[in-house]
Amino acid sequence: MSCHKLLFSRLKVWASARSGWMSRLHDGMRGRGMAPIHSATQHYAPKVCVVGSGPAGFYTAQHLLKARQDVEVDIYERLPVPFGLVRFGVAPDHPEVKNVINTFTQTAKHSRCSFYGNVNVGEDVSIEELQGAYHAVILSYGAEGNRRMGVPGEDLAGVYSAKDFVGWYNGLPSCRELSPNLSCETAVILGQGNVALDVARLLLSPVDILEKTDITQPALGALSKSQVRRVLIVGRRGPIQVACTIKELREMVNLPDTKPEMAVADFEGITEALKDLPRPRKRLTELLLKTALETPGEKEQERRSKASRSWGFRFFRSPVEVLADPERKRTAGIRLAVNRLEGSGEGAQAVLTGEVEDVACGLVISSIGYKSLPIDPSVPFDSRKAIVPNTMGRVQQAAGLYCSGWLKTGPTGVIATTMNNSFDTARSLVEDMESGALDVSAAKPGSQIISALLEERGVKPVTFSDWEKIDSVEMKRGEAAGKPREKLLTVEEMLQVART
Repeated sequence: MSCHKLLFSRLKVWASARSGWMSRLHDGMRGRGMAPIHSATQHYAPKVCVVGSGPAGFYTAQHLLKARQDVEVDIYERLPVPFGLVRFGVAPDHPEVKNVINTFTQTAKHSRCSFYGNVNVGEDVSIEELQGAYHAVILSYGAEGNRRMGVPGEDLAGVYSAKDFVGWYNGLPSCRELSPNLSCETAVILGQGNVALDVARLLLSPVDILEKTDITQPALGALSKSQVRRVLIVGRRGPIQVACTIKELREMVNLPDTKPEMAVADFEGITEALKDLPRPRKRLTELLLKTALETPGEKEQERRSKASRSWGFRFFRSPVEVLADPERKRTAGIRLAVNRLEGSGEGAQAVLTGEVEDVACGLVISSIGYKSLPIDPSVPFDSRKAIVPNTMGRVQQAAGLYCSGWLKTGPTGVIATTMNNSFDTARSLVEDMESGALDVSAAKPGSQIISALLEERGVKPVTFSDWEKIDSVEMKRGEAAGKPREKLLTVEEMLQVART
């Protein structure tokens, strides 16, 4: 029997059982001289399913639970552990950013919210099956794909995506085997956003800083033996278009045992352009200019003279080719096209000049963006933009289907941006319930039917209290090592702890 038929036969059985139960209830009420319940006055709790337990999923659930006192929310997650990029994307030396986990935990423990980890939507259960069981389905599964550079040599050993590199040092099970070779002196990072700066900082941070964080033990071991002494952070446009925030830049400027190394020519004309910049961009550019061009004070000069490592931005450069060693097995360098800008400000475009330059390096990390992937053939997907086409979170031409987070907007912004975009999706859903655009008048079985399907398919979900067992073990392991947490690195280990 097909999945479809199985689900609908289950729904029929559920509806029939419910009908029989209501009929018996009415008969009993009549026998006691009470008026039976009429369907016109019946009210069923709207059941909503969220796919993905990262910031977008939790913020959407949080807003729904607050906006309506009757809605029930089930969150499905592919991994046995929740929190998505808060756990696997935030840099280990940024523990304050992870405090948002406390808010998400409150949401997960809400009486009208349930968490189902270890459920791979699209494989273990289909979107159409979820749509049959819930009044609304919200897709919040983020961006787990990599944007490719599209240049020769990008598949050589020594080339990694920032997404995988970050996953490796943060304990994402699928990146456990990455084992990057850090035996070279120079690393080149392509991209100048906050993730690029996180990677640069981790590569150059003194080990005594890292060992007090929740970085994984294998990554800590590899970084303690790393030969990388110089990191270049490359962008196709100029200092005024750099994509990082001032906080991240300031951390690089103040990183112990490092000094900045910039190309003065990259900053021509920037001082004159400052007066027209909006305040946040102006402050960021001023810090860049100060770091690159000003002669530092005596104390800072002394600090820089003792530094054993260096970092620097390289502007107006685009990758053309990753260069191989003589055996054509490993990365030996990268060829960069030299660009000029057409236009000004945020909208300036990089245009090739025809010049190229080669940089010798043994490690290339591409930080040019994460990318969402399609989850199910039944869900519309714009492969060019790598998003689900939507209007304010309502998936186009798919009633009852919504999306939030990076799947909705593309991979932009910080956690606060995701929070606002998720609240917007939740508001759209609540509006649709209240206007009647989304029919919530009929009862839906929700997790009752999905749990039965999963059991039949041999899938055993991980509950939030199961996750708390994993959390407790990780914290105890961390305490023993003098760290806030020592993460379990495989799904098998996670499931073993969850089920003891």
